[in-house]
Amino acid sequence: MTKIAASILSADFANLKHDCTRLLEAGVDLMHFDVMDGHFVPNISYGAPVLKCLHAAMPDVYYDVHLMISDPARYAADFARAGASLITFHLEAVPDTAEEVIAAIRAAGCQVGISIRPGTPVEAVFPYLGVVDLILVMSVEPGFGGQKFIPTTPTRIAAICAERTRRGCDTLIEVDGGINTETGPLCIAAGADWLVAGSSLFHALDPAAVVNVLHSK
Repeated sequence: MTKIAASILSADFANLKHDCTRLLEAGVDLMHFDVMDGHFVPNISYGAPVLKCLHAAMPDVYYDVHLMISDPARYAADFARAGASLITFHLEAVPDTAEEVIAAIRAAGCQVGISIRPGTPVEAVFPYLGVVDLILVMSVEPGFGGQKFIPTTPTRIAAICAERTRRGCDTLIEVDGGINTETGPLCIAAGADWLVAGSSLFHALDPAAVVNVLHSK
């Protein structure tokens, strides 16, 4: 079954634990934690102290941390100590030192993911299939929540899925950006294992209904 990750970027931060608990009770599988530095992407979100507080309040949750920052190796240990289960970094941020970042995240005790922007050829991640635990395909330009899904995304997912099959590895494929009950099934059909959804979950009157649709595909 496809796993659903709720992106807390769309949560009410005055009621963060309440919002996250509401979605976990609705059937969400894990929490997605978007970290932006205002440099790699043109926005600033939050850092390890927020994750530390959320993890202390909800210690049994799997935290999927997405670093949209210029120097992921520098901060990997901070997020690991704060409670990250998996840390994903952008290949575009460290094109010449990806292996060092992977090693730093592993050394910190976390699973590792690599993400690519919509404009980056999917072939760029092929060498990391079987090396990292997850490939995150962005279906919007990273930096802001609530954007519209880029329609070429399923084709990109399918290409990575085909290469994964060819290599005989089990690296997970995750997709993030504009995911809802219409776009999510398209990504699942293309081969996505995890869906990241923000606005369509946190702003839903009945988030369980959204989760049920995505889990049923």
